[in-house]
Formats: sequence, C-alpha cells, structure tokens
Amino acid sequence: MIQFQRTFFFTNTTSSPTLRNCMFQLRSLHNPLISPHLPWLVNLTTKAVQHRNCFSFRSFSVTNFNTLKSVTSISGFGLPFWVNGVGRSLRYLSAVPEKKSKWKKPVKAVAVRGKDKKDASSGESVDKNVKNVELEKSSLSEEIKSDKQDSKINNVKKTKKKKPPSKKKDVKTSAATDSTDSSKAVGEEVSKKSPSKGKKKTNVKESSAVSTSKEIQDGSASTRSKKKDVNSSQVDLEKPLGNFTGKPLYPPTGKSVMVVESATKAKVIQRYLGDMYEVLPSYGHVRDLAARSGSVRPDDDFSMVWEVPSSAWTQLKSINLALSGAENLIIASDPDREGEAIAWHIIEMLHQQGALRDNVFLARVVFHEITEQSIKTALQAPREIDVNLVHAYLARRALDYLIGFNISPLLWRKLPGCQSAGRVQSAALSLICDREMEIDQFKPKEYWTMEAKFDRKERISNKDVTFRGRLTHFDSNKLTQFSITSDGQARDIEGKVNSAEFQVISMKKNKVRRNPPTPYITSTLQQDAGNKLKFSASQTMKIAQKLYEGVELSNGKAVGLITYMRTDGFHISDEAVANIRSLIIERYGQNFVAQSPPKYFKKVKNAQEAHEAIRPTDIRYLPSMLAGVLDEESLKLYTLIWSRTVSCQMEPAILEKIQVDIGNADKSIMLRSASSRVEFPGYQAVFTDIVTEAGQDRDSDGSNHDLAFEVLNSLKTEDLLHLVETEGSQHHTQPPPRYSEASLVKKLEELGIGRPSTYASTLRVLQDRKYVTVKSRVLSPEFRGRMVSAFLSHHFSEVTDYSFTADMETELDNVSAGITKWKGLLGDYWTRFKSYCERTSNVHIHQVEKMLEKKFADYLFGSLPDKSRVCPSCNEGTLIFKVSRFGAGYFIGCDQHPRCKYIAKTLYGNDDDGDDDDEEDTPKQNTMIEEPKLLGFNSANEKILLKSGPYGIYIQLGEDRKGHPPKRVSVPRVKDVDSITLEDALVLLQYPLTLGKHPQDGNPVELKVATRGYSIWHGSKIAPVPKNMKPNGITLEKALELLSGKNVRSRGRPGRKPKVEDVEAIEAF
Repeated sequence: MIQFQRTFFFTNTTSSPTLRNCMFQLRSLHNPLISPHLPWLVNLTTKAVQHRNCFSFRSFSVTNFNTLKSVTSISGFGLPFWVNGVGRSLRYLSAVPEKKSKWKKPVKAVAVRGKDKKDASSGESVDKNVKNVELEKSSLSEEIKSDKQDSKINNVKKTKKKKPPSKKKDVKTSAATDSTDSSKAVGEEVSKKSPSKGKKKTNVKESSAVSTSKEIQDGSASTRSKKKDVNSSQVDLEKPLGNFTGKPLYPPTGKSVMVVESATKAKVIQRYLGDMYEVLPSYGHVRDLAARSGSVRPDDDFSMVWEVPSSAWTQLKSINLALSGAENLIIASDPDREGEAIAWHIIEMLHQQGALRDNVFLARVVFHEITEQSIKTALQAPREIDVNLVHAYLARRALDYLIGFNISPLLWRKLPGCQSAGRVQSAALSLICDREMEIDQFKPKEYWTMEAKFDRKERISNKDVTFRGRLTHFDSNKLTQFSITSDGQARDIEGKVNSAEFQVISMKKNKVRRNPPTPYITSTLQQDAGNKLKFSASQTMKIAQKLYEGVELSNGKAVGLITYMRTDGFHISDEAVANIRSLIIERYGQNFVAQSPPKYFKKVKNAQEAHEAIRPTDIRYLPSMLAGVLDEESLKLYTLIWSRTVSCQMEPAILEKIQVDIGNADKSIMLRSASSRVEFPGYQAVFTDIVTEAGQDRDSDGSNHDLAFEVLNSLKTEDLLHLVETEGSQHHTQPPPRYSEASLVKKLEELGIGRPSTYASTLRVLQDRKYVTVKSRVLSPEFRGRMVSAFLSHHFSEVTDYSFTADMETELDNVSAGITKWKGLLGDYWTRFKSYCERTSNVHIHQVEKMLEKKFADYLFGSLPDKSRVCPSCNEGTLIFKVSRFGAGYFIGCDQHPRCKYIAKTLYGNDDDGDDDDEEDTPKQNTMIEEPKLLGFNSANEKILLKSGPYGIYIQLGEDRKGHPPKRVSVPRVKDVDSITLEDALVLLQYPLTLGKHPQDGNPVELKVATRGYSIWHGSKIAPVPKNMKPNGITLEKALELLSGKNVRSRGRPGRKPKVEDVEAIEAF
C-alpha cells in the first residue's frame, strides 16, 4: 500500500464531499486501482499507461473540489495547483539516464511564493507558514528502478514507510502556505537544473516569493547525521558560485548577456557595445529579506529567508530567456557592497531556476563611470564575485534586521504610534534630540561689544578715509566676550573712549594662502548642495543618479556625465587629472594650474576610499554646453561638481591681510581694524568664470574689500586719528543651532556613523515616521521622536551610543577585507542586544510613562497655569503623563482616572493620514490647557459643555455619570475654539440624522459628523461629504449618490474567512 500525505483546503458550504480538479499520477498496476477505502466520487482513467518513459502512473480525477490551495511533493516531484484550475501539468521524466555535471552545484533551492505586502506585515513567523515534507534521498531512484523492473508495490511501501536511519542524508524542501487568506492561491515555484540536459521547469509569477536553499550534504564521515534546513545565506560562498571566466570579454567572441541595475544605464551601455551584447536591467535587488518576523534566525546559524518581489520575477524571466544561446553572463552592478550583493543574488536565483547551463560562463565587471572607454576596459578584466563584500552585506543586512525587528515591536507596545527604530536611524535621531535637549537647557547670557569710527585728522585728498575699529583692551586689560555684561558698564566705557585721543600704534601685513577645496565625495556633495542650492539630501542623490546613468546630448550621443556618486574616496584617476590640468592651462593660464597634482586623503572615520571622487566623466563638457540638455536642477548640480573638480587641481589663492592697532597715549585703550584683498585668485577664478548660482562659492561672495584695504594701507604709524563716533551693541549668547540636513550629514560623517549611501534614506525615514519635521531646511524633532530617542537611550543605551554604529562600520570594513568572520561578528552583537530586548520586554508601560514624565517634565508641564499640577477639575488628583490605551495618543490627565476624566493637554491623536489634500484645512489637535467650557443649557436645562479629548474638540450633553455615558459629538474642522457658540453646539447635537432607508436593503442611511467633517453611513460603507456641500442640504437622494461614488470606504473587520478542513490521507492499493 502506498500512502500519499495530502492537505486539502475547501469551504464548508456544502454538506457532501467537495473534491474536484485534483489529478494525481499513481503508479500503473496490473490490478484495478479500485479500493473499498476510496469514496464513490473517484473516476478512473487509464491515461498515460502507454508513456513508459514517464512515471507509469494511472490517473484518477476527484470532483467537486471548490478551492484548492496547496503544493504536493511525492518522492521528489511536485505538482502545482491553482485556485481556479488554470495552469498546465508538467511531465516529470523518470527514466532519463543521469549524467555527471562538470560543475557541482552545492545546493538545491525551492522558490516559494510568499504573501502580499499587506499580508507580509502581519509579522507571522515564517516557520509557521512553511511546511517541511521529508523525502528520502533514495526514494526517487528506488521508484524508478522498480518502475523499470515492474516490481511489486510492497517494495515501494517498504521504502516509503521506512524511517530514515541517522546516517542517511535527507533533502528538505519547504513550501509556504498562506493560511491567512483562503481566497488567494498559493503555489510553489520549483526551479531545478537537470543533471543531463539542464532543462528548466517553468514557474509561475505571484505577488512575491520567498526563496530558500536546501543543502544536500555529502556522504563523508565528518558530515553530521542530523538533517539541517539551510537558507540561501548559508551557502558556502568559499565554493565556486559558477563557472567564472577570467578571459577578456571584449572584443566579443560570442553572444553575451550583461545585467546592470537601471534601464537608463542599460540603454546607454547597449549603444556602446553593439548587437553581440544584450544589456538588461535588474532594477536593483532581485530579492531581499522577507519583511516579517523570523526572516533572520540567530538560533539557526543566522540563516535568512529571502523574498522575491513580483516585479523581480519579470526581470529574472527576461534574463533567463536572454541566456538561451548566450556564452557569457556578465553582472555589471554598482561597484560597492550593495552592487556585489545584487550580483550574488542574481546568480543565486538563476541557479535556482536552472538557467545557468554548464557552457555559460559567468563574469563580474565593475566600472566607475559610464563612458565607452570605461565599459570596454572593464570587460577586459572580469573577475569573480567578491565573497568578502557579500559577507559584509549579509552581516549588515542581518544586523539591521535584528535590531529593527526586535526593537520595533517593543516600541509598538510601550509607545503606541512610534513605528520603528533602526541602527543608523536611531543614532541620527539621537543626535537631533540631544541637540534639542541642549537648546532646551540653554541659558542665554548678555554681553556687549564696542566699536568706534575713525577718520584721519589730516586728509591728503577729499576721499573718504573712514574706517571702523573694535575695542580689544580697556584699562590695559584684554577684553573677553563677557568683559562687558551690562548697559551701564557699556555706557561708562563709551564715555571714557569718547574723551580720549587716538593714534596709529602699529601696523602688520602678511600674506595667506587659501588652499583649494577637496573634490566631492557623497557627504560633501550633499552638504554643499544643501547650503548653496537648497537641495535636500535625497533630492541631491536623485539628481546625481540621473547624471551618473547618462543623458542624451544634442548630437544624439548618450553618455554618463559624472562618476559613481556613492563614494568616500578623494582619488581621481591619472588620466582624468591630466585632462583637468590641460583644460586649466588652456582656459586660465599656466600659472593657475598646480605645480604638481595635489593628493587628498580622508580625515574622518571609517573611510573605505574604494572608488574615485565624484567628478565629470569628461571635463570638457562645460556647464554652458549642457544648458539646453539638462533641466535646471541637474545643470546646477553638474555645475557645482564641475567647478569643484577643476578647482581642486589649481593653485591656492593668495590673500594679503593688513591689521592696524589704534590706541590712546598710554595705550590703556586699544582698538583694532583689519581687512584683506585678493592678490592672486588661484582656484577662485573658476567660481567667477561660471556665471551661475551653482558656481558661486562662499569664499567669493562678491564683496569688495579693496577699498577698506586701501584706506588702512594708507595709514602710517603715529598718524593721528579723529574719533567720529562710538557705538555699543548688546548681544546675547545663542543656543547651538538645530541641525540642517547638510550639517547632520557632516556630523554623521565625522562620527563614522553610517555610509554615504545611507544618509539620504536615513533622513527620509525619520521624516516619514514623523519623528522629525523639516522647517526652513532645519530639522526639528517632534515629541514622538524625542520619546523614541529617550526610550532607546534608557533601555538600549548601546544602540544609541554613537560609537556603537561607528564601531560596527569598522567591523563591517574588516569583514569586507576578510579579517573578521561575519557570523562571529553577528553572534557577538546579537548576544548583547538580545539581553537588552529581554530586559525591556519585562518593563511595564507605567514605568515608561514615569521615565518620560521625569525626562520631559519642563516640556510637558511648563505651560500649566502657575505651573501647578493639581487637577483643576477634582482638585484632588495630580496631572500626569499618560499613554492612550485606545490609539496612538499621549495626553496629560488626572491620576484619579476613571473617577476623574479630566484631560489637560493632548499631545497626539491618531495618525492623521486623512483624505484631505489641503493640509491647511486639516483640523489641528487641541494642545491648549482648557477646563471644560460651559456653553449654556438646552431646553431640558442640561449643561452643554465644550471639551477636549484625545481625538480633538467635542460637544458633551450633560455631566459625566457612572453607568450613564453622556451624548458626545465631535466638532468638525476646528480652527478657532472661541468661535463655537451654544447655537452651533445645539445643531451638532442633532447628529446623527437618519435620512431614510436604502432602497436595496432597507437599512438606514445616516448623516454623521466627525472631527474631519461630515459623512454618509450605510452599513459598513462610509462616504465623505465634500467640504463645499452644506450638511443641512443633503437629502436621501444626494446621500445615495455619494454612496455610489468612488470615495466610498469600508469600515470594520473583513468578513469571516471560510473554514479550513484537512483531509488526512488517500490510500490506494
């Protein structure tokens, strides 16, 4: 007897068995397949008996199977099924002679479709969604052998039921079954490479896929007997990933397929290489860690579960098709860790699909600029995948995942509304919040400065020779910043200065060399683009990406305009330096070019310097030549890069400075005046040559100091001076400024936190999570962000420590260099981090509230009347900081709740994602301290109160009574609380209004009011009322029209899912 384990999913809408559309291939037997155990609904056929080279199975069909969702694997072969029966059966050969392949693939993989992104966010463990079906290694070969020899079924039964001994090696295959949505089909994609012919078995696209790899252990004595499920990241990268070639790939000797990251780059490179190369885009990563809990498993040697987006299947299919008839597969992703990981992922997925035949050679090429010469040069020096870079990528990806997916759930539970936390993100947020704390604690100090205006007593000509001097010494004492701290003291000094006679005491001249700036790296480009062009970091990188990938010039030639924009190295190639120096000589003269090419070195932590600095690919593409080709923003950024690149190879600017000291006869009162002028412009000539806003440099702001310099230069020692006026100026010390995006990037770079490629995305996440807002290009932390930072600093001190992220980057660099083992690095960090998570999970939310209340007491209670925390409602309780149990709100309320429900201040309500497009019309939360305001009384002499709650302003009819909740109604679109009158409240208390019954189902159609405005309710449907429509003019007919519109949304939970039942087994004799 053969027993096939099978799981069926069907609804219980009918009482009779409902099986249909299920085809099994059963072994062909001489005796009939009728078994008394099979139900009456089995229909026998004798199809496929004549196919002796296939599995000689008889077929039977089972009818009335409504919704089939599963994957069957029987002795090494699988049959995919679809929910509505759409698909085609695959023939599985069993009698094909096995040939040994030259290349031994160390793994076999199964790509399993995963859930949609909506379902993926449920956070269910992958282990729960994956069912392992254990198959004996020898079962398939024994069945083939028994088929050839027409052996008895008992032999097969014996093989099937026999438990695998400990010394045998098994293969585990896993399939994902989405149990959360029975209305969607879940299939399995199995991609295997035939040992003999390399045929690929086609797969079917789904919304996403989780790919896992299963290692087949050899039969050596050192192999452990325990079977182990190994994921893709556990593949031994020390072994060859494929048949890599080191031979030059240009000029071409056969058809080659090149894979790059973007379509624009592919289009440009295709023009360079011609028809012998087919250049295809991968559109970034073809797979990533599944966005759900359990995708990184520390207990399983840090194995990982990868998810393939639906769009990536299209790209993989295109590459798969292009490889037919090709000799070489060239992976030309970006020259960094991410690019190396993309190349590794592509090769892994193609292996799993069986697309890489034995005669297909693999090659990895890198280039730092998209020019014809650079591409062809790179093709002449192919290499293998850099395993150390892939290890560093895996370590960084796993660490970021473990931190994010372990801290974020704690945030959800302890601080509702706070969505996530990450390694670099938390450090950047900590910098912003620490600066805000410095600003809050800053105490300004008063100080005064004194300036005097002088003129020569004896004028040689009628020219204006006035100049100003700053007081530096008084009463023979040198003045410091806080020497003059009051208005009276300033007036006393001013009087003594006015009564004195002054002359020139001394003069000093010197020359200063101002060196040219360094070429741009990612961080400095973001800083300058922010300071000079007002670009955000993400905007700068987006524009730079376009310039790197290439544009089509006016002559029809497509070319990349700048080199790779994610770099921290200052190096410029010798060929590029020669071209730059040649242009300087032609355009500015021999004396403007540096005597020898300057060498620049990194002065901040964790510099890899693996790539060139950001520069134009051809320095002779002047910005003026691209005025009609590039858009305004792209031209500005290109001009910035071009001028910086040219200036870094020029001579320093020479400035002549003059300093004049002025004093009275006994030198007890001294003043100083200074000025400078440019003697030789040097590199600054570039910024005056480029007549655009982008070319202007802070050092050449257009100010002309020559006149002031000439006035001071005309003076001589002991010249008598006439005091024109004395002026005292009051000042106050200023708190440290908040970070801008540019200054924050600079600080992150100095501390060695993150990488150039992560700065823009980190800042974007902080804004998307509503932890930080940008006002006038200044980063201001929201209170939500400050709470997250305080929570992490208190419970995860190591994560928010600046040195933690910086040290991690150093360790990742060591992994890239092959010095540190990536799994050992993960183990060390995970051991410490896990202890933080375990301790924090036991912290009660009341402890979190107390911690935040203590830390932000001034902010929370500073605006209370008389700064008293006594509850004004009950006069017994104390106002405390509370976390809302029914939303994402935080408020200050009475600690005598529920006896006293007074709320003094609401900090947040639910996230305002809203349907309103106009932010100005979106109602703002009431953050003012207000007692419940009595608007008046209704006809029944009941109080009508105006109150503020966690979700905004509302009207309440009557007092709060235990067991008798009063009627409440929200006030829509509040802009001025004082404008709400008793008449307005009486109108609002009429809602909800029943407009009538729906003609289709007879259910009531109601008009309701909420904080955001009015809406029509019918059953589970809600239709918003437009702002320009008056609620008192809405009739039943108009409400039905709105309910049939496109803005209707549903409320409540979705309907009950069909019940899932299991059919344990089907037995056949």
